[in-house]
Amino acid sequence: MNFAEGPLFFPVTPFHTEGPAAGSVNVELLREHVSRGLSAGPGGIFPACGTGEFHALAQSESIQVVKETVDVVAGAVPVIAGIGGPVAQAVESAKELEAAGADGFLLLPPYLVGGTQEGVRRYVESVARATELPVIIYHRANARFSAETVAQLLQDHANVVGLKDGVGDVALAQQIVLAARAVREDVLFFNGLLTAEASQAAYQAIGIPLYSSAVFAAQPEIAIAFYRAYREGATSVTERLLSEFYLPLVQLRDTTPGYAVSLIKAGNRLRGLPVGSVRPPLVDPAEDHLTRLEDLLDHGLKIAQELGQ
Repeated sequence: MNFAEGPLFFPVTPFHTEGPAAGSVNVELLREHVSRGLSAGPGGIFPACGTGEFHALAQSESIQVVKETVDVVAGAVPVIAGIGGPVAQAVESAKELEAAGADGFLLLPPYLVGGTQEGVRRYVESVARATELPVIIYHRANARFSAETVAQLLQDHANVVGLKDGVGDVALAQQIVLAARAVREDVLFFNGLLTAEASQAAYQAIGIPLYSSAVFAAQPEIAIAFYRAYREGATSVTERLLSEFYLPLVQLRDTTPGYAVSLIKAGNRLRGLPVGSVRPPLVDPAEDHLTRLEDLLDHGLKIAQELGQ
């Protein structure tokens, strides 16, 4: 799987805000949102994942979101679809979306229950055997993998191609990287922590060069400015963006559970794309938080413009 040069784009899922369709997926706005993001130059697009509220979508909706994204992208960059939840649902989605032209899958954790290492391994295997497309494991929540389990999956399934870390245990992540690369050198590793730019220097140091950028979905200019500086080793630029934009955003994010998604969706509304509210159990930002978010986005954009991004 070859990503283009650029941040990884995790689109929000827009919902209708009024009329008889209120609350349902707004396909027209979804296509506009994906098109805007594509024109900004992402390395790949991950529809119906965490930022896209996979947890709150019906299976038919998540499939619709991915199909529309595939159509808009038209092969310009890889489209990696979010699937997961109940194992039967994940398998069905993988089969349908492979036929629909997705380029691979980000496999989110199983629904509700956890399991032993054998259990989570079998969960991944069930999906990997149902498709020929590449599968990226999402290491988080109730799908936590040992280094030995990851190595076994890579050894047994050629289409298990990578791992996205959402746990944040750097020592374990280092063990996983070393164990995985002892099996295959071409394994893809992603930093999937919330507001990943804030921790990417640490992840890069242990051999995890890729990261998800939720900010790209709200204000791509800021995400691109950071990404270019990160790739060029311009630490003075990344440190300025971290201190003046990303870390204050993290502070705002941490005031309320679910803000990692809610703030990004609100950012789109502030920037003129009426993508609607988040679905429960998430909540939209309070008015004072919206004001703070708008100030942060304005300041981050100003920095990006000063840097010529």
